[in-house]
Amino acid sequence: MDGVPAGVPRVPEQRRPGSSPESPGPGESTGRAGAVASASLRFSVLGPVRAWRGTEPITTGSPQQRALLAALLLREGRTATAAELIDALWGEEPPSQALAAVRTYASRLRKVLDPGVLVSESGGYAVRDLPDGALDLAVAQDLATEAEKARTAGDLCHARDVLRRALALWDGETLAGVPGPYAEAQRVRLEEWRLQLLESRLDMDLEQGCHAEAVSELTALTAAHPLRERLRELLMLALYRSGRQAEALAVYADTRRLLADELGVDPRPGLSELQQRILQADPGLAEPSSPAPEPAAAPVRPAQLPATVPDFTGRSAFVRELGGLLASAEGRVMAVSALAGIGGVGKTTLAVHVAHQARAAFPDGQLYVDLQGAGARAAEPETVLGSFLRALGTADSAIPDSLEERAALYRSVLAGRRVLVLLDNARDAAQVRPLLPGTDGCAALVTSRVRMVDLAGAHLVDLDVMSPDEALALFTKIVGQERVASERKAALDVVAACGFLPLAIRIAASRLAARRTWTVSVLAAKLADERRRLDELQAGDLAVKATFELGYGQLEPAQARAFRLLGLADGPDISLAAAAAVLDLPAEETEDLLESLVDTSLLESAAPGRYRFHDLVRLYARACAERDEQPPSERTAAVSRLLDFYLASAAGVYAIERPGDRLVDHLTVPAYPGLRFANRHAAQDWLYAEAICLLACVRQCAAQPGTLPRAIDLLWAAHDLSESGANAREYEATAEALLEAARLHGLPRAEARALTTLVNVHHVGGRFERADQEAERAILLAQQADDLLPVCWARNARGIIALYQNRHEDGEEHLSRAIEHFRALGDRPGEAAALCNLSRIHLATGRTASAVALAREGIDIYDGMGNSLRGANARYALGLALTQSGELGDAAGRLQEALEVFRDSRQRLWEGMSLFRLAEVDLAARRPAQAAANAEMALTVLRGIGGEWRRGNVLTVLGRALSGIGQTGRAQVCWQEAAAIYEELGSPEAAEVRALLTPLRAA
Repeated sequence: MDGVPAGVPRVPEQRRPGSSPESPGPGESTGRAGAVASASLRFSVLGPVRAWRGTEPITTGSPQQRALLAALLLREGRTATAAELIDALWGEEPPSQALAAVRTYASRLRKVLDPGVLVSESGGYAVRDLPDGALDLAVAQDLATEAEKARTAGDLCHARDVLRRALALWDGETLAGVPGPYAEAQRVRLEEWRLQLLESRLDMDLEQGCHAEAVSELTALTAAHPLRERLRELLMLALYRSGRQAEALAVYADTRRLLADELGVDPRPGLSELQQRILQADPGLAEPSSPAPEPAAAPVRPAQLPATVPDFTGRSAFVRELGGLLASAEGRVMAVSALAGIGGVGKTTLAVHVAHQARAAFPDGQLYVDLQGAGARAAEPETVLGSFLRALGTADSAIPDSLEERAALYRSVLAGRRVLVLLDNARDAAQVRPLLPGTDGCAALVTSRVRMVDLAGAHLVDLDVMSPDEALALFTKIVGQERVASERKAALDVVAACGFLPLAIRIAASRLAARRTWTVSVLAAKLADERRRLDELQAGDLAVKATFELGYGQLEPAQARAFRLLGLADGPDISLAAAAAVLDLPAEETEDLLESLVDTSLLESAAPGRYRFHDLVRLYARACAERDEQPPSERTAAVSRLLDFYLASAAGVYAIERPGDRLVDHLTVPAYPGLRFANRHAAQDWLYAEAICLLACVRQCAAQPGTLPRAIDLLWAAHDLSESGANAREYEATAEALLEAARLHGLPRAEARALTTLVNVHHVGGRFERADQEAERAILLAQQADDLLPVCWARNARGIIALYQNRHEDGEEHLSRAIEHFRALGDRPGEAAALCNLSRIHLATGRTASAVALAREGIDIYDGMGNSLRGANARYALGLALTQSGELGDAAGRLQEALEVFRDSRQRLWEGMSLFRLAEVDLAARRPAQAAANAEMALTVLRGIGGEWRRGNVLTVLGRALSGIGQTGRAQVCWQEAAAIYEELGSPEAAEVRALLTPLRAA
């Protein structure tokens, strides 16, 4: 970062009282040499002064005796005279028996330490012959040196990791409880060094794009060290890079006022310069100066290019043209080539071949993605950017939510690198723009069916079909020279019938190569049938269909059935288990069929255990199913089995996460079984991995009245997806589609259940008015359909919504009735949920004791059933009640327990809300710095989920915390933003926040 000294701070030199101690003579130890006798001794000074032999603690005696030991340890083997030790322990007014006391302390220490460790010489004492790593300070010094070397070498990831390890050695205050002027001087020295190390690590955090995460820590640090301008500077930059410019400027205003009031000085030039750069929106501040990413499971140097085909043929002019353009990428802003042409013309094959040839020019890696532009649901740029950032080594926690932030971070990570990006099968220029590197030395290859005339600066290439000679050469390479040479005319007829389309030629030739008994003439005769090929070959993209027909016609009956039925499933790909459900076959037999289809190029292996169609092949497979699948009901049955598989599996996930919950008993019983999971984590992994395909299946089944009720039940069972943040928008769109379908088909029971899923969606999104309306409608319809569980859920939801809207009497009525309904169903977890929500109503109406009792009752129910996830919700409610009753320690404990469960269960909404509530506890306990840190973390976790109302609540608490640590400028910015949110929503909290702003304006 600009203005930051390079390197990692070294430990400041000691200022020793008295004369300089003598240096070790030849052969003497400096205290770090290994010694067998003392190999098990360990000492700590970065905290209380302690000693261990192995894992057993050693008694170090009185405070003065520990002060003597610390003074000797900190001299690293050098001798301290008696006079120096007396001065270190007592300063200018030692007791009359000081010398005798020093000798007594030394004698006692010698007895508990190993022989030869504490030695007497030259009228003084020294600690000698300690092994490497025996003193925590020495370990910290070595780690700091290692970090400095790593940073100098440009390896920020390793440098950060090593600094974290060094800082973790501190255990509270250095030399805690040790008296004497020497100990006090060392405390100051080592605390200053610790802060310098911390600043260095935070600086590297910002260099690697971890802005949002750093804000929380820096807020707490500036509260603890308000006059430390370096921390203020880092906080300003972190806020600015997090899109919080007003708060960044407020930090400067707070700092200037504080320095003037406390010291009568202005901020140092570096801080003032940063303020000016922020005011001017200096582009140099927007990007880290060294964007090396955090180590991640994915390699930092990606090599994602698909394998090039060994029989690549022709296209020599295009290969030279594109290769020359990529070779010129160095020194240019960016080289972009966009290849356009009909499906199957060989765009991807050419792009991959050229990319492989150019790899040497891009030593920092190659990225690849299929943008699925020809399908109904093209890949979203923000999803692709997330995948690219992970491949480039960015940690998940550092990846922002919005498209703009991800694109900016992506460009920052690529700055200074030479990376080739292959964007395959793009829909349009708008999809491509956020994915372009935009930096010197990088290049992008784009393939698409449309000419991207609106992609600024792109080198456009129109790829046509092959020439007859190239087409015949490709056919010959696949089929074999011997077979083609004897039937050259038939071979020319074949490639002509394929329209010289590379994909059609490749498929036809591959099938012929796999059938040794066929001649080329047989293949040519088959292609001569105009009913199967002629019209399609003249219809652009449909040209591929004729080639697929040839391959499909040669499949064995079981292969052909698998090809047809698998094409019916929506979603970008399909797992082996889901495919087995579609085909109604055992997994082993299904895998054999799918692998055989992969061999024919009619199916692709997306990853181990996952398969996908090319988008055009999928369309062809569906056409085959409509034409050939007999009886036609088998098509409906295949999709129905897939729906049942997802429903049974999702119900299994729900049951594992929520033992005893009765929802699974009220779902439609699926006719096809689902997966069985070994544990909760395996179940969660499956749900989130299958989220896109599961939701696609739900949408697909909404069209038929026979499958719609089960589709709604599946969505209900998978409602965790609505609270995870990652799939919330897709879940909401799917729920809206199901509600529309239920109304269209006149299915009130299904409509009530669809409304119940939407109630949760709107509740999570902070749209309380709409959630309440949907819940009211759900209750009416469910009662008419004699379906009690949606009534329970909707009543419970209306109760908590009424709490948010300060309609406490209504809320209590809804929750009381929900409890009655849950009890009537024997749904104990549901009853516990309503009890915990009722606890919050009691809390809001001043009945604190009963609020605590109700929350404890909910915890007892959940714990008795082993329901840890719902038990976390109960502990959350109890934490709120205990906060209001003044039992702040217990409140923090319950909320921390809830936080850990929510975090482990990937419940981002409730993880963020638990952090918010912990911030409230910290405020009540007069810990404003910790409150600010927790509130900042809550803002980070709740990005993109929870709605604006909850964000306003967090900002209000953050403002209070910042005000408590003297950062009134930032507090005002937070309250202004919160007030704007509340006013837009028409929330009564707006008046409360405006009241907070009034005194500041008057001042």
